[in-house]
Amino acid sequence: MTLKIVNSKRPFHTLKIFIAALLFGASYSYGQPSLPTRSIEVTATQALQFGTFALTGAAGGSVVVGYDGSRAATGSIAILGISPYAQPAIFEVKLLQGRNVHLDFSPTTTLQGSDGGSLILHIGPTEKGTNGAFFSTNNNREFTTLLRVGGTLDIPGNAIPGTYTGTFFITFNQE
Repeated sequence: MTLKIVNSKRPFHTLKIFIAALLFGASYSYGQPSLPTRSIEVTATQALQFGTFALTGAAGGSVVVGYDGSRAATGSIAILGISPYAQPAIFEVKLLQGRNVHLDFSPTTTLQGSDGGSLILHIGPTEKGTNGAFFSTNNNREFTTLLRVGGTLDIPGNAIPGTYTGTFFITFNQE
């Protein structure tokens, strides 16, 4: 009887080299970055605030906060330079670049006072226009467009001092 000795190490050695090559190549993967969402995403990142002010007479007046953060008063309203400060509302709109967005919102809403009373808030304008405006999204890498919104607060002469809060809704329709 004759025994034939087979070199069994060679196929195993080839298999080890093949596996090592696969593992080495697996650590590097190339591909396209994930595409941004095709649907619109909107996040409120800053609330509209009118800052601190005082009613100085019976005539009443209004406080206007522009979408650029400017603030002005009319009538018997004195603007005070103490905290909280005025600021526009800011919405972050995420959508593919160059897409059109239609704004739709109610022009007024009512704010309720912490000690009673109510005030009327006139919403707008926004930096992209008034209610019903269309705007195109920015061409940037993050696919993000900021929308700043201002407003006008009507203060009657008999307004009750306090903190007034409320909400307003803006509908962003992708066209």
